[in-house]
Amino acid sequence: MNDDELATLIREHAYLEGDFLLRSGKRSRYYLDKYRFETRPDLLGPIGERLGTRVREVAPGAVRIAGPELGAIALAAAASLSSGLPFLIVRKEAKAYGTERRLEGVFSPGEEVCLVEDVVTSGGAAADAIDALREAGLECRVAICVVDREEGGADALARKAVRLHALFRARDVLES
Repeated sequence: MNDDELATLIREHAYLEGDFLLRSGKRSRYYLDKYRFETRPDLLGPIGERLGTRVREVAPGAVRIAGPELGAIALAAAASLSSGLPFLIVRKEAKAYGTERRLEGVFSPGEEVCLVEDVVTSGGAAADAIDALREAGLECRVAICVVDREEGGADALARKAVRLHALFRARDVLES
């Protein structure tokens, strides 16, 4: 499947029209429902392959992949399987029981990690995950998302010294 075909399938299965409140607090006339492409093996497989390849290309020093809960866990797992790199789950907050950790998975401080995300609008969820990774002593200079809505997320991450790469821009999916 080529990129144009994958963009078309993402649109067919995940594009919704209406009045939506986004995580960023903005309202939008459309929504890309990540769960509609992350829960389909026929889409998750090719997306995971592309993410795994892109991690190797743009973050060659990364020894782990990280994905924020809940939306990017399936993506991190798929990219991990494709790339052979282990992955971490970044919780929104440390759990209050068991290990009481915010990061799940094995890592050592100082390691380089590449963050994977689903749909980036303002970059808020990615920025929070990057903060958690850095607080744990990990380095994160690159993030890769499936779709960049091109609404300020890349700039927000750049302010954290993180470069955002996207498999698709919103226009690629919307115009497919």
